Amino acid sequence: MPRYIFVAGGVMSGVGKGVATASLGNILQSKGFKVSSIKIDPYVNVDAGTMNPVEHGEVFVTNDGTECDQDVGHYERFLNKDFGKVNYMTTGSVYLSVIERERNLKYKGKCVEVVPHIPEEVIARIKRAGKVDNADFVLIEIGGTIGEYQNLLFLEAARMMKLATPKDILFVMVSYLPIPKKVGEMKTKPTQTAVRTLNEAGIQPDFILARAEVPVDEPRKRKISVFCNVRPEDVISAPDVDFIYQIPLNFEKEDMGNKILEKFGLKRRKKDLEQWRSMVRRATSAKNPVRIGIVGKYFETGDFALTDSYISVIEAIKHAAWALKRKPEITWLSAEKYEKDKAAVKELLQFDGVIVPGGFGKRGVEGKMAAIEFCRKKNIPYFGLCYGLQLACIEFARNVLGLKSANTTENDPKTPHPIIDVMEDQAALLEDRHYGGTMRLGQYKCRVQKGSLAYDAYQETMVSERHRHRYELNNEYVPRLENKGFVVTGRNPERNLPEIVELKNHPFFLGTQFHPELRSKPLNPHPLFLRFMKAALKKRSR
Repeated sequence: MPRYIFVAGGVMSGVGKGVATASLGNILQSKGFKVSSIKIDPYVNVDAGTMNPVEHGEVFVTNDGTECDQDVGHYERFLNKDFGKVNYMTTGSVYLSVIERERNLKYKGKCVEVVPHIPEEVIARIKRAGKVDNADFVLIEIGGTIGEYQNLLFLEAARMMKLATPKDILFVMVSYLPIPKKVGEMKTKPTQTAVRTLNEAGIQPDFILARAEVPVDEPRKRKISVFCNVRPEDVISAPDVDFIYQIPLNFEKEDMGNKILEKFGLKRRKKDLEQWRSMVRRATSAKNPVRIGIVGKYFETGDFALTDSYISVIEAIKHAAWALKRKPEITWLSAEKYEKDKAAVKELLQFDGVIVPGGFGKRGVEGKMAAIEFCRKKNIPYFGLCYGLQLACIEFARNVLGLKSANTTENDPKTPHPIIDVMEDQAALLEDRHYGGTMRLGQYKCRVQKGSLAYDAYQETMVSERHRHRYELNNEYVPRLENKGFVVTGRNPERNLPEIVELKNHPFFLGTQFHPELRSKPLNPHPLFLRFMKAALKKRSR
């Protein structure tokens, strides 16, 4: 039977529950255990696919097409394995399952109530994930912050599991310890309050991960111990770090892996994070920079930048740079700025490579295409991801083929030159307003043309990549594009859909309809990002 570790957050959101959960899994995995992980989102949305990335952050997509929270991406990157539908649930998906069961008489005429039937469905899903992954440990991250109404039912499910099999359940609370500038002292009171609130739900944490700007000192650990009813050695310091991949190593400095095993009555095991340590050493010791610009529109929210909108792209850049012993310097470039001032694209000359990531809608499109045109003409390595491929095709059609009104039917349904058009099966869904979970999602095959840039990266002719889109490069225009040197070098073998395009006689100008960033991992960088990074380094050396 698996053991279960619940991870909940106190004081405020955004303190790193997802990375903490992934790090604990990494440590247990390094000791030879099979680990599964689940993210519980307290949203009524059935999945993350309909959420605005500026508000929620990146929508991560798994091999089986599940649109989920970005924390599932952290799990995949830290555990170096793929996850799927069983590893993600929302309030909406849980309620939907219970209502569907009631409609199908699965409850045999009982009165279906919020308690116990909702927590029971949560418990069933948690156990299903452990069974599917054949896991020794299942880590469950409960989204939101302790004290919010939204996650009470998930805490109730955790309490019920603890009551049923107390020796198989542990609780970890990730809490924030502020250091007010005018006070100059690390304060424990918010954490004390959070623990009491968790106690009100019938749960006592076994560990407290003390998040703070700096390491937590012994006096603060003792204070938390006394007021929160945990041993001082079970208050684990979790200071801010420059690289999130250092976090498992920081936890292991306090022997957290073996402390977990001891609480479960399991024997201590030797630390074995050498491959991970080697990767972190390579990342932290890299001094020579490589400058990458990302032209997007989902990172501006008021006076702040939400880089979580493109977290997988950022991490994929880092993985490739570190593998080549380079320090990545990533700059956010506003697509809307280039719309207002086209001369501003000249700043792209200072970058070694430029990426246009995925997205939807009209906002920022003309600015992105101005950046793409500049990269094409100035031989700056360019990597287009999903929408970045589509806009590269439109830009080429307008400025090289002379089709000035070329567009995507997503933005201009009446364009006389639909270079990018909706896929047949998607048109009916859009007409009926069936948006949620209906895009071309998940893993599909791509046949790669020998002699291409893509083949040079992959070194194989058949690959599988993850998708999230409704619109495709229109095959009717492919001969005209290819006649001018803009060639399709990757196609889906089942439907003949263009998946990769490249520009001939350019250092690196490549677009993918899929999202390669979703499969990149620190111990296994994605080959296309590696190839892009090599081209960027070559430009830097010129």
